[in-house]
Amino acid sequence: MSLHTGKITGFEALVRWQHPQHGLQYPNQFIATAEETGLITRLCQWVIRTACHQFYQWQLQIPEGKNVIISINLSGKQFSQPNIVEQIQQILQQTNLAASNLRLEIVEGVIMEDNNSISTKLLQLRNLGVQLSIDDFGTGYSSLARLYHFPINGLKIDRSCVSRIGIEQARSEIVETIITLAHKLNIDVTAEGVETSAQLAYLKTLQCEYAQGFFISRSLSSDQVETLLKSNPQW
Repeated sequence: MSLHTGKITGFEALVRWQHPQHGLQYPNQFIATAEETGLITRLCQWVIRTACHQFYQWQLQIPEGKNVIISINLSGKQFSQPNIVEQIQQILQQTNLAASNLRLEIVEGVIMEDNNSISTKLLQLRNLGVQLSIDDFGTGYSSLARLYHFPINGLKIDRSCVSRIGIEQARSEIVETIITLAHKLNIDVTAEGVETSAQLAYLKTLQCEYAQGFFISRSLSSDQVETLLKSNPQW
């Protein structure tokens, strides 16, 4: 949600596995296995294609969904594929979703390697019109100064920092510093893991652009998202 307007500005696609014997499985129960077996790239492709298709359908049906963004995590193994840009371009063409409605989230550890091919891929994705964001920022991999060299639209402050706002002075100051420096680089900031009104109020004083977390909404099924969009809520 936008901290300036209180309106929904986007969704993050989350993957779950409805196992026939064990019921609903969360990512920590199967992602590691998918990576070990090499299935993670196929899984990521399926997630991106499915999310983009669903999002385009919402845009056709719900006026409130026209300008909303869908954010999707891109695994390190998928990002390292030489044809990742072509994959994304093909999915956008197949699903008819505008590139500007797609934001790919990449963990900072993936792109902080000193590798020219990384910068080239990021630039090619940006040239498609796709938005790019650094996920889980603040976990210790890099400095904001390095982000200046990448064509990044935004970053997401890790929930481990946000959850300690008002509890640990040092964490609050870290959040403030990240937001201030990101704004100097013209990078939008999303705070992850917002769970209380006090955290939300503090982030507003820092002029953080966006927030996500249980205070705004728990994870929703596609039907629940459709209902939420139609209600056009404001916080």
